[in-house]
Amino acid sequence: MRLTSCSSVSSEGLGAALETVVVVVVAVVVVVIVVVVVVVVVVVVVVVVVVVVVVVVVVVVVHVAVVIEIVVAVVVVVGFVSVGLTAAAAVVVVIIII
Repeated sequence: MRLTSCSSVSSEGLGAALETVVVVVVAVVVVVIVVVVVVVVVVVVVVVVVVVVVVVVVVVVVHVAVVIEIVVAVVVVVGFVSVGLTAAAAVVVVIIII
């Protein structure tokens, strides 16, 4: 009788220990999954922020470059017009003098 009783206590103890191990393993797996999901979300957010910043910087740089090109073109055109007007005025003055 004692042997059967010991056997049954030992089996119950083993079952409780096995149940504790399963609970701990499941908890660890859940924690690892949550940590991986959080890390993936953080990485995705960082990548999206970096892409947005790069796109904004590129758009601003291209916009500034376009504005600079327009300003240079206007300055060049105004320069040519003023040089042309100066040359025309010089020709008119020379013609009047002659």
